[in-house]
Amino acid sequence: MSKFVGTGVALITPFKEDLSVDYDALSTLVEYNISNGIEYLVISGTTGESVTINAEEKKAITAHITKVNNGRLPLVLGIGGNNTQSIIEEINATDLTSIDAILSVSPYYSKPTQEGLYQHFKAIATASPKPIILYNVPGRTSKNMLPETTLRLAREFENIIAVKEAGNNVAQYLELIKDKPEGFHVISGDDDLALSVALAGGSGVISVIGQALPKEFSEMIRQGIAGNAKVAYKTHYDLMTITGQIFSENNPAGIKAVLNSLGISNSYVRLPLVEASLDLKNAINNELQRLGKR
Repeated sequence: MSKFVGTGVALITPFKEDLSVDYDALSTLVEYNISNGIEYLVISGTTGESVTINAEEKKAITAHITKVNNGRLPLVLGIGGNNTQSIIEEINATDLTSIDAILSVSPYYSKPTQEGLYQHFKAIATASPKPIILYNVPGRTSKNMLPETTLRLAREFENIIAVKEAGNNVAQYLELIKDKPEGFHVISGDDDLALSVALAGGSGVISVIGQALPKEFSEMIRQGIAGNAKVAYKTHYDLMTITGQIFSENNPAGIKAVLNSLGISNSYVRLPLVEASLDLKNAINNELQRLGKR
């Protein structure tokens, strides 16, 4: 599954002032990323505000991105949650014809044991007609999926092809990379660690900041995968400030502020999230100016 090596981007869902989906802005965002070197697109992840998107909107957003993409890049669709049976039902009810893989987040709120996590993903893997990318993000789920659980799933199910690891834990990344089976992808879900993961033998990143700076970020990751640390770190250091800024209040308010400054979409988010503060927007504008983007 080499199609998932490099940079994928966790697309935002742009909104109009009335908080309806802005499909024109979504088209612009998709085209911008395709034309600037991104390897694949991720639909309806956390950054897409999946928890406040209803089922009909999700279906329409997926169809729209699929149409705009027109087969040019691989597509990953987020289908996850903490109700295992509901996830299976959604997989069965979704037209996955144009989808290359499913991104499924580790169950949140319920805080299952490691055996519970294993059984959850076993049930999903058994039901899914498409490859699965596990998504471990303990900062949001309150439960860390340990490397032994991830690797157990990777070894036992051929259609579990990758993990998006977002625990901001370097040691855990290295353990996964060291012990992973052949062909299994360890994908960074932490923008600030993405280059280090690539240099260590990971397969790249599913990025938030990458959708705003796709040319620079995707080339940095390609250089990292190729082992060109000196070249890649030059870009990493240049992008460090804005990468930190977009997560300083909440995600995706920060990245939406960046995309608004770039003229790609508005900065509106749905409650309970709120827009980036004026101070953060001003700081982002100043940083984009320094980067020559304004």
